[in-house]
Amino acid sequence: MKKIGFIDYYLDEWHALKYPGWIEEATNGAMKVAYAYGLSDSPTGKTNAAWCGEKGIELLTTIEDVVERSDYLIVLSPDHPEYHERLAQLPLKSGKPTYIDKTFAPDRATALRLFELADKHATPMFSSSALRFASEYREANREGIETILSVGPGRFDNYAIHQVEPIVSLMGTDVKRVMFTGTSHSPALLIGFADGRQATVNHFGWECPFGLTVNYQAGQAAVLKPESNFFQLFIRDLASFFETKKIKVDSAETIAIMTILEYGHRAGLTPHQWVQLP
Repeated sequence: MKKIGFIDYYLDEWHALKYPGWIEEATNGAMKVAYAYGLSDSPTGKTNAAWCGEKGIELLTTIEDVVERSDYLIVLSPDHPEYHERLAQLPLKSGKPTYIDKTFAPDRATALRLFELADKHATPMFSSSALRFASEYREANREGIETILSVGPGRFDNYAIHQVEPIVSLMGTDVKRVMFTGTSHSPALLIGFADGRQATVNHFGWECPFGLTVNYQAGQAAVLKPESNFFQLFIRDLASFFETKKIKVDSAETIAIMTILEYGHRAGLTPHQWVQLP
């Protein structure tokens, strides 16, 4: 059995709660989350010790111990990417397959540093929103896409990743500018590609399901609703990554996504004006 180590800001959060069971199920017990480290206890939930006790996972006191004793590593902190660089230093120097949870980084510069560190130490690493792995998105025709209209729930701060990730996976990385067009209650972002193609991200509240409307240059349109079990599909690919070390998401896509998110925040300060990307 291969052992996985969790490294988190605090362990009492949704991804850390769900991943262990999903991983064991997807691998028929061949992989198991055995160790965990939390930088601090949850400000509103269980302590790291209580969480580990309930999950049957050994709580370790240092990231170094988790890295040393684990075969594979998962850096979590999904809603606090500002901690990823601190939490990922030792994992990315280890050479062991490492997954860093969404949102990968708080900005483009941090994303570049993380990939440079992984490359320097030959550490296989990737990051992604689980939405990328929805079969409806993966199987969509990518040829000739002209525009995408994306909708979904949540705040721009931590949920825009789930809309931007599929857009980049379908349309590519040649993004040149962004424009904030929404309101405080319904954030919206227009994404402009170098060749004139466009995509829009729209947040319409927690009751709004994720979905894409794709328009092609030939005139036809497709409505894509991620109704497949995209978390299960993601976990299967994650297990495959651990076993084969074959990276599932191109780093250029992840860097482009982090750049869009960073400059999307900046665009919110000057609505209805284009903001150029580096």
